[in-house]
Amino acid sequence: VQLQASGGGLVQAGGSLRLSCSTSRSIFSFYHMGWYRQAPGKARELVAAISSGGSTNYADSLKGRFTISRDNAKNTVYLQMNSLKPEDTAVYYCKAANYGGDYWGQGTQVTVSS
Repeated sequence: VQLQASGGGLVQAGGSLRLSCSTSRSIFSFYHMGWYRQAPGKARELVAAISSGGSTNYADSLKGRFTISRDNAKNTVYLQMNSLKPEDTAVYYCKAANYGGDYWGQGTQVTVSS
């Protein structure tokens, strides 16, 4: 399984970015797809997740600013990030899980300047 994350970059505080995660398999083959992030010196944390049934889950601190969605035809999951803050600066990773294991993308850097 290959996951390709893209869309990171440098943005000013208050700006927006959309991350994309494309998979080499149908996203319906995964019961969980999610975005995680890791800031320097901190543990990796869940940002948002979406199940194969379409249920979504967000980190409490990010609700209302971030939205996870998917395009089934493109086997792609998105993370729309609005009203970005400097504390959102991190490497963002895409993860997919099925009963065969967990799979991670390579990460994409998001840097929010103040």
